[in-house]
Amino acid sequence: MVTMTAMSNTERDLRLDMLNSLLTTPHRQLETVAEIHNEILSSDPLFYGRLAAWYQQNGDVRDHKEVFVGNLLVSKLTEHRDAGFMFLQDFPPYEVARIVDFMKQQKNKMPRSARTAVRRYLQTREKNPNFFDRAALRSRKAMKHLYATLHIKPNPRADAILFKNNPPLDSLAYALKQVANAETPAEQAQKIVEYRLPYAIAIGAVKQITPTVLVALINAMTPQEVINNLKSLKARGVMEHPEVKALIDEKLVAAQTDKRVSALKGRVAAEAANLDADTTAKLEQAMDAQIKQRGAIKKPTALLVDKSSSMHSALEIGKRMAATISGIAEADLFVYAFDTIPYPVEAAGTNLSDWDKAFQHLTANGATSIGCPVEAMRLRQQVVEQILLITDEGENTAPYFNAAFNAYCQELNVQPNIVIVKVGYAYDHLERALSQQQVQVDTFTFNGDYYSLPNLLPLLSRPSRLELLMEILATPLPVRDDK
Repeated sequence: MVTMTAMSNTERDLRLDMLNSLLTTPHRQLETVAEIHNEILSSDPLFYGRLAAWYQQNGDVRDHKEVFVGNLLVSKLTEHRDAGFMFLQDFPPYEVARIVDFMKQQKNKMPRSARTAVRRYLQTREKNPNFFDRAALRSRKAMKHLYATLHIKPNPRADAILFKNNPPLDSLAYALKQVANAETPAEQAQKIVEYRLPYAIAIGAVKQITPTVLVALINAMTPQEVINNLKSLKARGVMEHPEVKALIDEKLVAAQTDKRVSALKGRVAAEAANLDADTTAKLEQAMDAQIKQRGAIKKPTALLVDKSSSMHSALEIGKRMAATISGIAEADLFVYAFDTIPYPVEAAGTNLSDWDKAFQHLTANGATSIGCPVEAMRLRQQVVEQILLITDEGENTAPYFNAAFNAYCQELNVQPNIVIVKVGYAYDHLERALSQQQVQVDTFTFNGDYYSLPNLLPLLSRPSRLELLMEILATPLPVRDDK
């Protein structure tokens, strides 16, 4: 049984800062999140190790996962190093290479156990030729880097493929050469199907893109690969051929249940590809299904979105969070945009396109009364147990939030938790005032990464911050299986 001791303000702030940092996406700049990782690791290694294990299961931002594993591998604690050893085995080669570089460049360490972890990683793939071939084909540069930077000797087959450029006849690297040398699109398509060559690699070897070749490429792709490459596929004409588009649709349906699909990337992919309404709807259904697997929001919830002057990003965040929350809400969801008056927002469905329409006539202008939507909920007797507030915390018009919130709690006999997503040049006086009243307040600073917003869901789907922290502390660390 895991118990939690009382936290000092410093420890509490560090834990909340760590949870806050998980909302951000460093975009492969691991040093931008390393500092807060280092602080919590040094001040509370028990919590950090369990948080790392919890995040491997529940998180989506690969940069954070990499920093967690890098820190575990160089930790002074044996159980951390063992956990990092096991976690490393499940990463793709390019991420393993980034973890190794993070340890060497940011931590100035490469412990023997970390080298052993990478050696086992490579040798496990060498023992399975098909496993190795696909890793080498997708991540040739990263694989070569791992062998070279840690002075790990490849077996003869790996050496021939990666370093001698003389792949054996039974290798995928050799098959790729055969695709490049094939004389007709039909022959190329046949070899793509036969060897299930990955799209990103095969597309560069194909001489002529025909419907037959597109069918072969798409058949060989996973649902996540289709999502990642929607823009490229559209540019190559897949939407112009009904039989090819039907294959895309099948992959998007399969994405609803595929555990390898990231809930964060689909909507960004749809926007980048500028897809037709039908394909966008299928992609949104897949993302909604993935988000629902994260759990349900069982508490009545209010989403309050600041639309006062300069709050353009708050409106964009608001409609995205409305689409995300409405898809997994099992209790009432009340959505308001506000400046000095509250605007109830209702959508016809739970897709992002539905909320786009619901928000389309709202513009950012006017003064600010953060309390006005709370007052509206009091007058309408709309009882909620948590409030998600998207704002810069600045207000200059009554009713002010604190007064409206106190009146709401007293009249409706409820004490909602509050989560503030801070946007723009945000203040902190609102959160400080609420904390002084012993209101549970969590704050997250939004830095422009819209597709990271679903990281808020673990907090919104738990009854309390304490339960979330206890869930993290109850997550076991894996144990090395080679000792």
